[in-house]
Amino acid sequence: MISDLHIHHRIDHGAENQPWLLLIHGLFGSLDNLAMLRRQLNKEFNIISIDLPDHGKSQHSEQFSFPAYAQAVIHLLSTLEITKIHLVGHSLGGKIAMQMALSQPDLITTLTVLDIAPVTYEPRHENVFKSLLSVNLTEIDDRKDADKQMSEFVTEASVRQFLLKSLYQDNDSGHWHWRFNLALLDRDYPLLSKGIDSEQKFSKPVLFLKGEKSDYLKASYTKQTTELFPDSRVRVISGVGHWLHAEKPSECAKHIRTFLLN
Repeated sequence: MISDLHIHHRIDHGAENQPWLLLIHGLFGSLDNLAMLRRQLNKEFNIISIDLPDHGKSQHSEQFSFPAYAQAVIHLLSTLEITKIHLVGHSLGGKIAMQMALSQPDLITTLTVLDIAPVTYEPRHENVFKSLLSVNLTEIDDRKDADKQMSEFVTEASVRQFLLKSLYQDNDSGHWHWRFNLALLDRDYPLLSKGIDSEQKFSKPVLFLKGEKSDYLKASYTKQTTELFPDSRVRVISGVGHWLHAEKPSECAKHIRTFLLN
């Protein structure tokens, strides 16, 4: 069962008796992606950062689904004996956080979603998958070789560098591997792009943070969003795109802190 999958995680304790906060990264990422938020918020919260299944150092699964991923993370919280937690999720992590809130509302105190909506998106990662699949892992000598091969499909050096963070060399065999489960993510990408479907509502407070330059949170998504999350509000961070937490971490953390503590 996916709920029994090993979820790699990191715990950063704040001051004694502080509330718990869970940070969930996006597609192709790892727990390090939200490190700047972790450092900004650690004084007020005990923070858990995770690698999602099929990402980072977490165990690989056989099929993607929002409920299965959410249940695996909920199972981790249960093993840690955490009964109340604030959620913060970016992109795919935001969708997983939404699924967790809808399926286990008693566990979740608040929900913060970074630049994603509970809607179905048109495919937008085709070139990323082409770039990753173009890398011949048996022939490269270092990340520079992989970067050169990927550049045919992804021209943005910053995107390539983000993806290359998950490329590693096995110390024993010398072979190169992607930490994320590329074959599964490529095969099940249509499932990752789907919206969140639930007959339940999450009636507790929800904050959606939008990057001004991003098109992931559109006004046309409001009806579908408020049907699932009636007590939700949207705040916009100016001058940033989809990676708002990396571009303006202090401002992003300030919005989250104000939402959670006021």
